[in-house]
Amino acid sequence: MERRIFGRGASDGLAIGPAAILHALEGASRSKGAIAEEHEALATAVAHAREAVAELIGRLEGDAAELIGFQLALLEDDALTEAAYVQIEGGVAADAAWRATMAEEIAGYESAEDEYFRARASDLGDIRDRVLRHLFGLPQNGEVQKGAIVVAHDLAPSAFLAIDWTSGGGIALGEGSPTSHVAMLARGRGVPMVVGLGHDWDKLTGDLLVDGGRGVVIADPSAQRIAAARAEDATASRRKADAIARQHEPALTRDGTRVSVLVNISGPADMTLLPAAACDGIGLARTEFLTGNLLHDEEAQYHAYAELVRWAEGRPVTIRTLDAGGDKPIPGYTIDGESNPFLGLRGLRLSLRHPEIFRVQLRALARAAALGPLKVMLPMVTNAAELDVARRHLRAVLADLAAGNVAFAAPAFGMMVEVPAAALAAHDFAADFFSIGTNDLTQYATAASRDGAEVADYADVLHPGVLAMIAHVVRAGRARGVEVSICGDAAGDVRAMPALLELGVRALSVAPGLLPLVKAAIRELDLAKGTEKTAEEGA
Repeated sequence: MERRIFGRGASDGLAIGPAAILHALEGASRSKGAIAEEHEALATAVAHAREAVAELIGRLEGDAAELIGFQLALLEDDALTEAAYVQIEGGVAADAAWRATMAEEIAGYESAEDEYFRARASDLGDIRDRVLRHLFGLPQNGEVQKGAIVVAHDLAPSAFLAIDWTSGGGIALGEGSPTSHVAMLARGRGVPMVVGLGHDWDKLTGDLLVDGGRGVVIADPSAQRIAAARAEDATASRRKADAIARQHEPALTRDGTRVSVLVNISGPADMTLLPAAACDGIGLARTEFLTGNLLHDEEAQYHAYAELVRWAEGRPVTIRTLDAGGDKPIPGYTIDGESNPFLGLRGLRLSLRHPEIFRVQLRALARAAALGPLKVMLPMVTNAAELDVARRHLRAVLADLAAGNVAFAAPAFGMMVEVPAAALAAHDFAADFFSIGTNDLTQYATAASRDGAEVADYADVLHPGVLAMIAHVVRAGRARGVEVSICGDAAGDVRAMPALLELGVRALSVAPGLLPLVKAAIRELDLAKGTEKTAEEGA
């Protein structure tokens, strides 16, 4: 008999398969040895876990590698294991000592005031389980059967990335948020996902149907339900195939309004997901992922940016300067121990604290601008004075390049609008363009963390206050004669698209995998009528 459990949709799509329940390891056991043996057992298990995470990072690029890098940093920190070794010296078994140490660490993260650290608690849980599985000689989570529905209390990004999704599958979680890191990864790979199922998640056994669009998981679905789901999935697949077939065509609304659709790039792999001719350029290149480990290497940065310009084949390329801080720390560069990293030294604030590093990046960007239409975008701008200071750094860099007879071009110099105060004062900024970062703008304006499951419903880009700020920026852009684009998640959200276009936004930058469907959705809109095409009109 069918059983339904409702949660929150985190990644659209339908998946049918057997449940693969990933329980914690409370029931596992092993024989305790001498103190020296227990010490060696834990050291070996931690080393194996560290090697496995490092190997996983080597297979990843961009955002995914950055997310897992946090786990590797923890496993390489001797302070994490020190407390466990102390307990072992007191006669405690290696597994019990490791559990107790990690329980204390996780509790500290979960009780932190800052949402960033609370969100990282799942990473510590993943590290705990990786080491315990090595201690108990059990298989890792990556050995999930292909095509299965992964059922768990929560799922760390590394666990998601270790699973082979090429044969389908889905995710059903008791906890989690649609804005979490693992949800972002699921959407990027087209894995249907439902989160927030509550305490009954471990009752999901047998065959399951995950409906990411409706936010429901059905256990033991009937033959009729499965047939209907497969028919719906086939229709969605045909719609996506049709959209891909037309991805090279411009995005025109029914009334003939042209909307530029660009792509967001986090690493070289993103440029393999679609041909440059399918997009109107790169609307956001995230240098914290592209060159975040090359802060002092001008040549390496130049080659990375030049590759973007060449790929775009004459289309505009907008490259964001280092947006470190918040949930993207860079060891030795960002500030440790901030009570709220999202409201601390990040983005341009941090770049201006490190002018020598900032100028290295500006030099590389100006040199790459000689190859094509490159635009520089500054993140986390709050005051007009910050933009002026940054522009002075650019002028100094251009003068140095000219004096050294190095080929360069002066790039357009614009800003992300993600701080509410900056949005409301947009008329005061002498930027060459505005790009609205709806993710941070929404979380700041609604006082709702983007990673918080309990407040996820508040972080809505369609909140009238958020839309009013976007409209204000659009008006300021028109008054100044500069382009206004959207580069946050809202740009790829078909639910938000009509409202954004009606406000006057005419440029959207989206994940490469979303571009075909975004263009298709734009073609269904009629801005002259202010409505979408009806089913009867489309028949």
